[in-house]
Amino acid sequence: MSSILGTSPVKDTAGDHEQGSTAADEAAPCPTEPAQRPSRLLLALRAFMRDRMAAVAAIILLLAVAVAILAPVLSPYDPTIGDSARRLEGIGTEGHILGLDGQGRDILSRLIWGTRYSLSVAVFPVLIVLPVALLIGLIAGYAKGRVGETLMRLLDVLFAFPLVLLAIALAAVLGAGLGNVMIAISISLIPYMARVAYTSTVQESSREYIEAARAGGARTPEILFKELLPNVVSPLVVYATTLCGLMVVLAAGLSFLGVGIIPPTPDWGIMTADGAGVLLEGYAHVATIPGCAILVVALSFNLLGDGVRDALDPRKQTT
Repeated sequence: MSSILGTSPVKDTAGDHEQGSTAADEAAPCPTEPAQRPSRLLLALRAFMRDRMAAVAAIILLLAVAVAILAPVLSPYDPTIGDSARRLEGIGTEGHILGLDGQGRDILSRLIWGTRYSLSVAVFPVLIVLPVALLIGLIAGYAKGRVGETLMRLLDVLFAFPLVLLAIALAAVLGAGLGNVMIAISISLIPYMARVAYTSTVQESSREYIEAARAGGARTPEILFKELLPNVVSPLVVYATTLCGLMVVLAAGLSFLGVGIIPPTPDWGIMTADGAGVLLEGYAHVATIPGCAILVVALSFNLLGDGVRDALDPRKQTT
C-alpha cells in the first residue's frame, strides 16, 4: 500500500509536468525567420523614387520620348509646309496654339517633330559609343602596360580637344546632315566615355575580389566580363545619362551654326536659328519656345543622371 501511495504521486507529477510542457510549447510563439533583405535593384529603385527632382525629370523624358514616337499622330500640320500669307503670327492664333514662324509653318508641329530629331541626335550617339568606350576602357585599364598605354595615348590625341570644338570641327569636315552630325558627335564622345571606363577599371582591378579571381585560375575574359564589367558599367551609365543632356544642347548648337541638320527639317536648333532673326521685332516666341524645350530636356537629363548616381550609391540605399 505504501509503495502504491508512494509511487502514484510521482507518476501524476510527471504526467502533469509533461502536459504542462506541451501546453507551454503550444503557447510559445514560433521563432520567426529573419526578414530577407530586398534586392539591390529594388533598393536602388526606392532610392531613386525618393529623389523627387529625378523622378520628375524621368517623367518629362518619358513624355518627350512618347511625343517623339507619336509625332506623326500628334502633329496637327505638316512641319515643313507653311502658308506665306500668314507669317509670324503669335501664340494663341486660331488653329495654331503656338503661332506661326517666319515661313508660315505651325510652330507646335515643328516642335513635336523636332523632339524626334533632337532626341535622336542626342541619345543615339551616346548609346552607340557606350559599348565601344566600355570595351576600350576595360581592356586598357586591365591590361595596362604597352597595350593600355597605347590605347589611352591614342585617345588622348582626341581628348586634348574640347568636346564641343571637336564636334564642330568634325561636323564642318563631314558636312551638314543628320547622319554626319551623329558621326561627329559619336567620335567626339569616345575619348571622354572611354576615360571614365578606364579610370573605373583601374580602380576595380586592385580590389581583393579581382585578386581572388586570379588566384582561382579565372581567365582574362572571365575577369573582364564577369567580375569587372558589372562594377565598371554603373559609373559609365551615370556619366552617359548626363552626357545626353549636353548632347541635346550640342546638337542644337550645330544646327544653329549651320553645320548640323539641314533645313527645313524640324530641329530645335534650326527653329531657334530661324527665330533669332526676328527676336527683337516682337516675335520672341519663335525662338524662345524651342529654346525652352532644349533647356527643359537638357536639364532633365542632368537631373536624371544625378538621381541614377545617388540610387546606385550603397550609402543612399536604405530599406
